[in-house]
Amino acid sequence: MPRYVALLRGVSPMNCQMPVLKRCLEEAGFTDVKTLLSSGNVAFSTARSASLPALQKRVEKAMRDGAGYDFLTVVRSTAHLQRLLDADPFAAFKLPAGGKRVLTFLREPDAVHEVELPISRDEASILQRRGGEVLCVYVPNAKGPAFMQLLEKTFGKAITTRTWDTVARCARA
Repeated sequence: MPRYVALLRGVSPMNCQMPVLKRCLEEAGFTDVKTLLSSGNVAFSTARSASLPALQKRVEKAMRDGAGYDFLTVVRSTAHLQRLLDADPFAAFKLPAGGKRVLTFLREPDAVHEVELPISRDEASILQRRGGEVLCVYVPNAKGPAFMQLLEKTFGKAITTRTWDTVARCARA
């Protein structure tokens, strides 16, 4: 049975309870549902074959119907995430000392225009787009996460971002 991870945009412990989120997906027919961290990562299996856009809509409907949650959702298979990790795409770049690797997921990769990369600002860089994902690196500083503003300006708001370590946890879920 295929295994997937739903990556929800804008989730925090203040606006979404993980046990409620888990129940919503279970009631919608997903199995082996497991929430990861408290930032909107939900691993699940499904017997029904469906495209990623169909799964995204199904997860969003389950949250809306079950708890009134309305979070943009990006779905990827755990196998896809593992392939990304195995490829180690950040190895091709010279990362700054103290740099944090992050991966941004595009909800609708085909709808996003091509952009000349890399783009940098305030110790943050968008390094490369690889299909539906964008490699970024930033150095934490007093100005905060400048890379998020840079990402939204470049790719719009139909995105969600995770640290490389969180992607690894999701792939193993």
